[in-house]
Amino acid sequence: MKMNICHLYPDLLDLYGDRGNILALAARCRWRGIEPVIQHASLGEDLDFMGMDILFLGGGSDREQGLLVQDLMRREKELRSAIENGLVVLSICGGYQMLGRYYQMANGEKIQGLGIIDIWTIAGEKRLIGNVVVELDERVQNVNSGQTVAPRATGLKLKTLVGFENHSGKTYLGEGVMPLGKVLFGHGNNGDDREEGVRYRNVFGTYLHGPLLPKNPHFADLLLTLAILRRESETTLKKLDDSLEELAHEAMLKRLLK
Repeated sequence: MKMNICHLYPDLLDLYGDRGNILALAARCRWRGIEPVIQHASLGEDLDFMGMDILFLGGGSDREQGLLVQDLMRREKELRSAIENGLVVLSICGGYQMLGRYYQMANGEKIQGLGIIDIWTIAGEKRLIGNVVVELDERVQNVNSGQTVAPRATGLKLKTLVGFENHSGKTYLGEGVMPLGKVLFGHGNNGDDREEGVRYRNVFGTYLHGPLLPKNPHFADLLLTLAILRRESETTLKKLDDSLEELAHEAMLKRLLK
């Protein structure tokens, strides 16, 4: 089995170790005998979104987002179709914001987003920075969440996410989407409603850097499970020994939630 993973704009969107998410996905594939096929694609390159299994967008500055949205706009129809077809997408910070309706800068100017998911972001007066703990929404832990078919539990061993945030944008959720979960420590989407991230179909957006997946191997496996189920009716991922990762995860929980 092959897993087609696209790292989009790795030269422009790679804040705070975001490319570590690609390394984690590739490693967890190889350890199971799945061949990871990694595509690194940037401005103007040909893309086959429908042929991808997982698409990854990292974080970047406001200037870079303005450049990249223009490149993505010409691909919006194909990307939207693939997402509606179940493409698994992990988007971090700037990549997360670009999938929404707009980013309103401090001067009032709006950077138009792709509008694929109903979220919007407004520049805040201060940066939201530091470690974060999120209690996952029960709906996020299900396969096919938000779709017309009955959800199937993924059996995540850990029910929390840990990571690091550093953003001034404050993101708000609209219709037809759900948050990744409730903030137990940190700021999350906007520092006001205690929500972090978003899920729409198999699209996951979050402000968690660090990178996210090495700190949360259970979440990496959720993405892999969804990607395989998009092609096959059933799947069971081979269990891996994540004892060290789980100890590190639990250590963060104890330190931050004491």
